[in-house]
Amino acid sequence: MISSQTIQTSIDELKAITKVDLCVCDLSGSLVASTTGQLDLSADLITGFAGSPADSQVIGIHHLLKIMDEGELLYILVAKGLSEDVYMVGKIAVSQLQNLIIAYKERFDRNNFFQNLLLDNLLLVDIYNRAKKLHIEASVPRTVFLVETQMEKDGIVAELLKGMFSSHFGDYITAVDESNIILIKALEPEYTDESLMTLAETIVAMMNTEAMLNVRVSFGTVVQELKDVSKSYKEAKMALDVGKIFYAEKNTIAYSTLGIGRLIYQLPVNLCRLFIDEIFGENVPYNLDEETLTTINKFFENNLNVSETSRQLFVHRNTLVYRIEKIQKSTGLDLRNFDDALTFKIALMVVNYMRYRDSMDY
Repeated sequence: MISSQTIQTSIDELKAITKVDLCVCDLSGSLVASTTGQLDLSADLITGFAGSPADSQVIGIHHLLKIMDEGELLYILVAKGLSEDVYMVGKIAVSQLQNLIIAYKERFDRNNFFQNLLLDNLLLVDIYNRAKKLHIEASVPRTVFLVETQMEKDGIVAELLKGMFSSHFGDYITAVDESNIILIKALEPEYTDESLMTLAETIVAMMNTEAMLNVRVSFGTVVQELKDVSKSYKEAKMALDVGKIFYAEKNTIAYSTLGIGRLIYQLPVNLCRLFIDEIFGENVPYNLDEETLTTINKFFENNLNVSETSRQLFVHRNTLVYRIEKIQKSTGLDLRNFDDALTFKIALMVVNYMRYRDSMDY
């Protein structure tokens, strides 16, 4: 429902232009907003007019008019003055307030619609019927961006996003929980994966610049139909979770780039524990030192090339070989062998996943 402050602002602006005092009352005769701070008419007169079939009534110097919404009486407007133009000013005020009510209601209805759409709370026929009523195009390429926030910063993030994206271009911003702001982005036909990642990076940079906030942004795949927006939302949500576990260094992550991390994330916990036990036994590498982690990651980045890895790490080739053999002694896996390297990489990701699960359970 439209707020009393919005009504007050509206009639104050009209008063400044027309010099006519205006008051708005609810159906019980209580004052909602006024340019004079008070109302000279009794509550009984207001409620009597509210219950009558007339659209307007004159009582002394007061012109009473009804403010409706789809046939339902919401408020009574009182325009005060002897001039013949007072009634016309009252009609203009009623029209303006009724349009404001419709706009606010549509905005609320759209937010409610997208929340239910994301959570799969709508039947297929309802999706298209309500979309048509709310003037939302059904067949437009869209993707869902999730912006992870701190709870106390939700309002700031939402306002900044509203400044970047507009519903006039088919973009909608909402939330279904306390930790993420959701952007449903309508896309141009010439979009690319690179342009989506650039947009995610722009959001991160803008939040950092404008509000000094470090946020993480994820996004799902592009869907062509409105009914599939919830699919993109679920993908973005998974991308955010998987990104925290396996790609903690990244603040932007796309569902399409999750790779094997997505597969591990969906494995049963018991199966993960069995796999770790089979590979590492009692020597599970929960806390590898920084030097070992750097060596492993750089070695994998260089496709198991010892010479190139030692060059980039600024260490002697024999030093690198020593580190690799040290890992082999503790795990039984030789990272110079492709199969062992692949097994170790996957096992290390599973360990990170289990550590994340344990922290969440705690």
